[in-house]
This record gives sequence, C-alpha cells and structure tokens, in this order.
Amino acid sequence: MIETQTLHKDYLRPLLRKLGKQYRLVGPVRNRFGDTLYIEITDLDRVDIDLKHQPQNSLKSFFFPQTEPLASYIVDTEPLSPTQLYSFHPLLPENRPTLYFGVRSCDLFAVLYMDMIFLGGKHRDIYYEQRRRGAVFITLGCNEPFANCFCNATRNGPFLEFGFDLQLTDLGPARNSYFVEAGKANGVKIVRKWARFFTVSTKEDRRFQYQAALEARGLFKQLVHVDLACQELEKGCEPEDVLTDFSQRCQDCGGCAFICPTCTCFSITDQARDQGSGERIRSWDGCTFAGFTRMAGGHNPIDMRRHRIRKRFFHKLKHDVQKHGRPSCVGCGRCVDMCFGGVDIIRFINAITEAGDLGRGKKRGV
Repeated sequence: MIETQTLHKDYLRPLLRKLGKQYRLVGPVRNRFGDTLYIEITDLDRVDIDLKHQPQNSLKSFFFPQTEPLASYIVDTEPLSPTQLYSFHPLLPENRPTLYFGVRSCDLFAVLYMDMIFLGGKHRDIYYEQRRRGAVFITLGCNEPFANCFCNATRNGPFLEFGFDLQLTDLGPARNSYFVEAGKANGVKIVRKWARFFTVSTKEDRRFQYQAALEARGLFKQLVHVDLACQELEKGCEPEDVLTDFSQRCQDCGGCAFICPTCTCFSITDQARDQGSGERIRSWDGCTFAGFTRMAGGHNPIDMRRHRIRKRFFHKLKHDVQKHGRPSCVGCGRCVDMCFGGVDIIRFINAITEAGDLGRGKKRGV
C-alpha cells in the first residue's frame, strides 16, 4: 500500500540538503541562458531549481552516456611472428548512489523502459547496471502538461502509478505544499528517517491531489491516437507516400534520436591511444543515419530516400509493441520541439491514422 504524506514547499530544499549528504543529487536546474536541464547539483544554494518547466534533456545520459569507454586494450606483437595479440580490460564506471528529484513521469518511465533493454535479456549490460544500481527517484506529477506532451496517450502520465520512490503532487499556491506518495522501500525510508519534514496527509489533501490529477488529464493540448497508429501498423498499414515524404524531409541530423529518452541505438569503435594501446568506445547512434545500416562493402539494404524514417517509427510503434506489449514512445514531446524537418512522431502518428481505417472512414463521412 502506498503511504501518503504532505511536504511544505519551504521544506523541499532543506530535505534535499539532508539527502545530499547520502546521495549525489540530480535535478532540473535553470541555467543563465534560460534552459532547464537535469544536471548534477553540487551546491543547492548556487542553483535555480526549476520545477515549472520541462527539462530539455532526459535522464538517459546519466545511465547510458553519449560516449563511454567500455574497455582498454593492449597490443602485443610476438617477437618472431607478425601476429598481433589483443588483450582487453573492462573499464567499469563508478557506482554512485544518486537521488534524481523533480523527475517527470515520462522520464522515469523511460528509465524503466531502458531497464528492459539493458537488464531484461539473457545478457545484462554491466555498464548500465553499474550506474543504475542505487538510484532513487522523486518524481513530480504534471498538473499542467506541456505544449507538445501526450503521455496520456502512451499511458505513462501525467502521474505515475508505480516505479517511483516518492511522487510529489503540487497542491497549489493556496496550500503551498506537495502531496507525497511513497511507492517503494527507499521512499518509505526517506519519509520515516526525515519525518520532521513531513506531515501526515489528511482526507482534504487526498481530495486536492485527486482533483489535480483529474484536471491534468483534461489539459493536454495534443490529441494523439497512439494506440490506433499501433493497430494500423500491426495490420500492415505502410503508406508508401507517407514514408517517402517523411524520409525526404528528414535532415539526417539525429536530433530526434539523441533527445529521445528511449532511443538506445549505439555503435562501438576502437580508438588507438598510441601504437600499443587504445580504448573501445560506445557512442550513441541513430537508425535514421545512412551509416547505421550501411554494410562493409558499401551496400545499404535500406532505401534512404524512401525508408529512412521507417525504422525509427516502426521500432517505437510496432516492434516494441510486439516485444514488450507497449510502444517505447513515452509522449514527452521533445522530438516535436527538436525536429526542424517536420517529421516528428506526432506528425507520423497523425499521417498513419489518416491513411488507415480511421482516415478512410472520415473521408467517407462515417
């Protein structure tokens, strides 16, 4: 059963200061350029914690860095032979227990998705696992969804039902406090250890929280038929004109993949430090890049002029549904803000649904 408390807003920073002695702190901070980003916070008194705006980045890079060394290698050459022998030595990252606070529902759900990718198979990714171990999440429900969000359509927001250690709901300026739900053992420990910061929730507090969550569901500005698009793709709907148009408009910048909290494509390269040693590096990649599917001989099995964008959207809306039972898009809307070619996932979903049965029904006047 989820335990509930309330936390006065004036107590949030003092509570974080106490928790910062036990954990590395990561939260949304507004910088001097006006950008809100999840960053590591080393001094709470010198940053502007921003719980109003959507962070422009996600938590992905904290668990799956854009570039990371996997191993170092040493080249040994036999004195009497031209044969070169390579010995590899893993470079595991430091395990740092980290408290992520002010995390939006979509961003925590994206971490849970990455757990399935990196930890859910027969072979666990030891680099991801090392960073993931000891992570504690304090999420913040979205009373007012952002302009391009559609997490209601992907069923992971604007408030979560599981996965969080603590979930905060802003009860409004009149009450000047957060409704706090402790969903996991670490959250319960925090509430009990620092009980002096919390107050037992009342029936009225719970009513305000329920009202805030109910109202939030009616404030989405984007109406996106994610489930319908998934159904159309599962039925085999592949309108060539849509795929060709989107592929030709794609600028191959990779911004959508890099900003997406659930895109996990990567490439591995060996980089020499000198003649006798080097490092094996893992770096983010994108399935829309021509080089992603290009073979050693130069042949590319994907027609980039017609199907550049197909792999990305079919992965999120079809293949992941078949494999995991749900799309891997979390409805954060970041790619909508990022894409200057106008081929973001909302436009693709709208194009697919219009080309499918719903669109044909509308044209017939059904």
